[in-house]
Amino acid sequence: MKVLLVNGSPHKKGCTYTALIEVAKTLAEENIDTEIFWIGTKPLAGCIACMKCAEIERCSFDDSVNDFLDIANDADGFIFGSPVHYAAASGAITSFMDRVFYSDLVGGRQSFYLKPAAAVISARRAGTTATFDQLNKYFTISQMPIISSRYWNMVHGSKPEDVKKDLEGLQTMRVLARNMAWFLKCKEAGTKAGIQLPEKEEIIFTNFIRE
Repeated sequence: MKVLLVNGSPHKKGCTYTALIEVAKTLAEENIDTEIFWIGTKPLAGCIACMKCAEIERCSFDDSVNDFLDIANDADGFIFGSPVHYAAASGAITSFMDRVFYSDLVGGRQSFYLKPAAAVISARRAGTTATFDQLNKYFTISQMPIISSRYWNMVHGSKPEDVKKDLEGLQTMRVLARNMAWFLKCKEAGTKAGIQLPEKEEIIFTNFIRE
């Protein structure tokens, strides 16, 4: 089994990375493979609703979004990490996740269906819970079970050395990893026991406009 850890920070080995590494080390102890995917520092455009993904099954902007989509289907679970920028997720990870989840859905890939997910947030001081709520919305609209920890998944510090001193934050990362591993093992056991996936209904789209 494998969990993809997404580093949504412009710093490849900064505070967000430090938190994800703590998760990765604990997952390794549980015999779960991991890979850290860094979204990079190149500009990431937001979704323009061109709907090209319905035809080509990937985003029309060929950047790290498509690089991620190429490996997402083989993953069993996901953890998306973001720093706090102005009391919200970074602009880069927001554009990244908008396009990843939209193009996956419209393109019919279903890379995320019923796969467990979690958000990890890094901040100097505040804005963590707002960012945490923001990222979790991607998971709930995609039918992804959200894995929790013993506290909200956050670490604090202005630099990696500070994060390493956040003992409660690091413990939260370890508990998150163990809970993720437990869920993946339970899911695997259920599949082997013959438990079927939920029945799917045709999607109904409505709005509030009435003729």
